[in-house]
Amino acid sequence: METTPAIDGAALRAARERAGLTQHQLAHEVGVVGGERISMWERGEARPRSPHLLHAVARAVRVPVTALLLTPEGGASLRWLRFAAGLSVDEVAQAAHLSVASLKRWEAQGCRRTPSPATLDAVAAALGVPTAEVESALRPR
Repeated sequence: METTPAIDGAALRAARERAGLTQHQLAHEVGVVGGERISMWERGEARPRSPHLLHAVARAVRVPVTALLLTPEGGASLRWLRFAAGLSVDEVAQAAHLSVASLKRWEAQGCRRTPSPATLDAVAAALGVPTAEVESALRPR
């Protein structure tokens, strides 16, 4: 099962340094304990666990979130698109009028059968991406 999307540790470090922040300062600014956590992200040993935290990091270092995310081999997954949009599973499910269970299953497994055009459009609107990106992201991996 896929975990949170991988971040580009080198890009995070470069952006942090351009912003003039130490690891401890960035940690304080985004509300995590100690610079060790930032160091682990930069070394690829850990990842921000929530899209909201990832967006806080991107704001603090003044880069778009997508500059910090590594695109998975084979293209963006639904979870990757959700993290890039800065939304929780609950927020996307509510905005797209889906069950949380369905969205979690789609993120973990993709879809064997393509959802209706209306559902694809609703998910795309919630994520702020073209419908074709959602359709591609839902293909089983």
